[in-house]
Amino acid sequence: MADHPTNSVENAEKDFKSLFITGGITTIIALGGILLDIIIGSLTGGDLTTLPQTAVDRFTQLHNNSLLGLYNLDLLNVINQLLLVPGYFTLLTVHRKVKPAYAALAFIIFLSGTIIFIANNTALPMLELSSKYAFANSDTQKLFFEAAGEAMLARGAHGSLGVFIGFILPNIAGIIISVVMIKGKIFSTMASYFGITGNSLLVIYLILITFTPAIKNMATVFALPGGLLVMAWMILFTIKLFKLGQLKS
Repeated sequence: MADHPTNSVENAEKDFKSLFITGGITTIIALGGILLDIIIGSLTGGDLTTLPQTAVDRFTQLHNNSLLGLYNLDLLNVINQLLLVPGYFTLLTVHRKVKPAYAALAFIIFLSGTIIFIANNTALPMLELSSKYAFANSDTQKLFFEAAGEAMLARGAHGSLGVFIGFILPNIAGIIISVVMIKGKIFSTMASYFGITGNSLLVIYLILITFTPAIKNMATVFALPGGLLVMAWMILFTIKLFKLGQLKS
């Protein structure tokens, strides 16, 4: 016997509420990952120029301290990015009745940036190459693995053109979904403007640090307030997601 339409609607609403809670939880975990990234970056100096510059230097770091080596190759950022996917999908779902097209556009851009970022990330391949390099039996083999490592770094080293698109697209998505939040009036205006301003500052930072690294000190001026505003934005919309997930029908 077919479900009554009313029951179907109630079940759908329960599913949405469950999704809101799930999106809030994964966003909180991602926030924890971002805080961890900030702490590690502060402890290690946070200066791109101090990172190992050659494949051999990367292999050495991965061999001596694999966790630090993987961190410097953006593995933590990859994990954080993946954790934010459910959150962005939840924001799309919340706005399914208000500006759904633009909310969908934001999610598609965010997901595209995440896929590009993951596809270009070289952390695990470099770890594998470092192991093979360490156990290579001849100089020829070492040269082969070194060349492979240099190719990997050219494609996806932190701060390189190879990861620029993967980094900037999620911030563009953040700007779009924040504008949708203003129009939808489900989330607070403060949260929306935090998202617009923070993500915009990070876009400026990424452009400067990628294309004009000589003025990295100036670029950092945009990174700190941008990062703090984005984190505040995430906290505010996560609180709202939990509230939406607990509302009675």
